[in-house]
Amino acid sequence: MSAARADQRRRLCLVLAISSAVIAVEVVGGLLTGSLALLADAVHLGVDSLGVLLALIAVLLAARPATARFSFGYLRAEVLAALVNAVLVTGIGITILVEAVQRFAEPPEVSSGGMLLVSLLASAGMACSVLLLLGAQGKSLNVRAAFLEVLSDALAAATTALASLVILLTGFQRADAIASALIGVAILPRAWVLLREAVTVLLEAVPRGVDPVRLRADLLAEPGVRGVHDLHVWTVTSGSPVLTAHVVGESGPDLIDRLAARVRQGWGIAHSSFQVEDAGPRPGCPAHA
Repeated sequence: MSAARADQRRRLCLVLAISSAVIAVEVVGGLLTGSLALLADAVHLGVDSLGVLLALIAVLLAARPATARFSFGYLRAEVLAALVNAVLVTGIGITILVEAVQRFAEPPEVSSGGMLLVSLLASAGMACSVLLLLGAQGKSLNVRAAFLEVLSDALAAATTALASLVILLTGFQRADAIASALIGVAILPRAWVLLREAVTVLLEAVPRGVDPVRLRADLLAEPGVRGVHDLHVWTVTSGSPVLTAHVVGESGPDLIDRLAARVRQGWGIAHSSFQVEDAGPRPGCPAHA
């Protein structure tokens, strides 16, 4: 396992442990104070913890070596986990909005003092989880999905604390419903972005930041290259782009090496495969343009 994946595994394990402790505190606190908001937040956190567990499993699978059947290994497990997490977050966001409307119509009575104490403890725990994943979430779509879920949990805990404070000071019970609606509105757009990115990878679209027209022109600029066709660029998982192409040109021992170095240095594509076709006409075969 690489150092980056080992670091991701360590962070995800810590986040999962913190989340489990926060769930226990919220369940006990909800039962003692009669707070439905705390119990609902515990369920919310439980679903998100399942997403973090999926992310951890994906990191472990991605570290397994490639086999004859799975030639790229299990790198796509990260993308599949991110897809599942995005669907979960979308469902959670919609559920929060529905529950917020219901609670606004019929606000439940809660023990605001105990609710405030427990929600502050939950906020502190989830803030630690956010900081743990903040440094790693930009390197992996899968870890970014886990970060999104943890961030939604931190927002939920913070808004629950704020709502309990408002209820404690003013008696305005609908503060909990308003805060919940704000959480749902904040979650859904980011969940959609994550879902779109995961689907884009699974559909093997050209990676972000790679312009196929400019890439083709760059390959044609290599001395000895007269034509490029069957150019394909896709992503196996986050940060792992792959390129294949047929190149028409003057066959030489170093042409493939020069092309590979060109796409690696100029486009960040470390895994590339080129098939070189002789530029000279062949009997019965039209030349490629």
